[in-house]
Amino acid sequence: MVIHGQQAAPGGTSSRSRLTEPLRHPEQAPSGVRTKRAFVLLALTLVLPGSAQLIAGSRTLARRALTVTAAAWVAVLLAVVVGLINRGLLLTLVTDPVASLILIVVLLVLAVGWALIWINTLRIIRVPLLARRLRPAVIVALVLCLVATSGSLAYAAYLTNVARGAVGSIFSGGPAIAPVNGRYNFLLMGGDAGADRTGRRPDSLSVLSVDASTGRTAIISVPRNLQNAQFAEGSPMRSVYPDGYNCGNDCLINAVNTEVTEKYKNLYPGVADPGAQATMEAVSGTLGIKVQAYVLVDMDGFAQLIDALGGIRVDAGGWVPISGAATDDSGDHEPPLGWIAPGPQTLDGYHALWYGRSREYASDYDRIARQQCIQQAMINQLNPATVLSKFESIANAGTKVVESNISSSQLGSFVDLAMKGKGQPVSRLVIGPPDFPADFPTYPDFDQIHAKVQSALSASSASPSPKAAGAGRGSAGGPALAAPAVLAPAVVSGQAPANQYNQTGPDGVPVNAARLDYLVKTGQNQILDAIMADNGQCKPL
Repeated sequence: MVIHGQQAAPGGTSSRSRLTEPLRHPEQAPSGVRTKRAFVLLALTLVLPGSAQLIAGSRTLARRALTVTAAAWVAVLLAVVVGLINRGLLLTLVTDPVASLILIVVLLVLAVGWALIWINTLRIIRVPLLARRLRPAVIVALVLCLVATSGSLAYAAYLTNVARGAVGSIFSGGPAIAPVNGRYNFLLMGGDAGADRTGRRPDSLSVLSVDASTGRTAIISVPRNLQNAQFAEGSPMRSVYPDGYNCGNDCLINAVNTEVTEKYKNLYPGVADPGAQATMEAVSGTLGIKVQAYVLVDMDGFAQLIDALGGIRVDAGGWVPISGAATDDSGDHEPPLGWIAPGPQTLDGYHALWYGRSREYASDYDRIARQQCIQQAMINQLNPATVLSKFESIANAGTKVVESNISSSQLGSFVDLAMKGKGQPVSRLVIGPPDFPADFPTYPDFDQIHAKVQSALSASSASPSPKAAGAGRGSAGGPALAAPAVLAPAVVSGQAPANQYNQTGPDGVPVNAARLDYLVKTGQNQILDAIMADNGQCKPL
């Protein structure tokens, strides 16, 4: 058939029409037009996968790709809406084992599909028609776009799988817990098992009590040497110690774990860790609150988590020794391996571990204060930017958590609660100095403990006034710790209180690491004690 003297092209399109459609038929187009066409097709595939095929390739493939693209955008918009309405539900879906597996599969399918679309786009660009000098630029641009799109989706699937593995390793599949009196109470135990130790004794015991509505938190520290701990009602250990854990100096609260594991695990049939469960019951009865869940972290995992965060920023109020090896069971050690200096600084995992662990030349209560400071510093630094940039390292370090009975089904809602509480004042209480007398853990008055715990929780639940909220921020912009009258005034905005001998000792000699080593070597413990006094003073930055 001839149209105005010209032969028709296949499908009824004339050769003149072919010249007016350079996107679909670039054969006769000028070189500059072909180059522009190539980059237009790349841009279309980058912005809307399938649109390049719609105007220059297979329309069947285009329709399929555009349908998938539209469905993906609908899912993203739906997730945004759900996140705005109920952020906890969205986080729960993401952390749920089945939902996260489905998400991984979907991300991988999208990554492969987008990669195939890029390959098809390369075909319809028809690289041989481009000027020889421009061919490498087009191919490189396409490869970069493929990596940025399909590669990002594949990496997101990988990170989701990392998170899924970490959640499965750390958290249980047990039943969900409900708030008690409007609060969730979590027991954090720092386990210090080792070749030179009997059992896994939690030398650090802290309860994080979180308001279920606002996320405001109170940290209540229980000394490891507290005696006559009371087991909560319903605890199987009440049949063994009905009047409390009162067998003398050996019955410290941190010994509950080992004793139950070795002697009384039969009282806890079906419980994964009877020692941890019994410790949680002892802390519940001692504080007069219901502790619903526990997390036990080993020391190595703690150090790795700090390193994964990139270190933590604190303002240390005094010198802290890095203890040498223990020489016997009396608490004596070899000379310190080093010293953590006072002042603002970033502590890596090793030094943060010793900053919270060391108790030479200081009391357990100084150590507790430093541990609380480290906990708050970690909370301060767990912001979205840090988590996203260091996600894999944080997740891998998190698997060093020995165990937790927190249900994975509630993890999303607890993360949401933590996000609500971030930036709000944190109340602190120590069951010992400075909130109670020095001998209080040996002769505890549980009515006093219960009263102060309730006061601390009431202070944590109260809504801060605008003035108080503004005053609760330190110079670094992070949340300072609240100090209501019932609590220790341990940390407030401004600089951490410093020991008067941080720079110059009581003997008039300047203080530095070499000077401290000399004092240890020559046995001048009185001067050392003066320099180390109150080294629990600390401010998270």
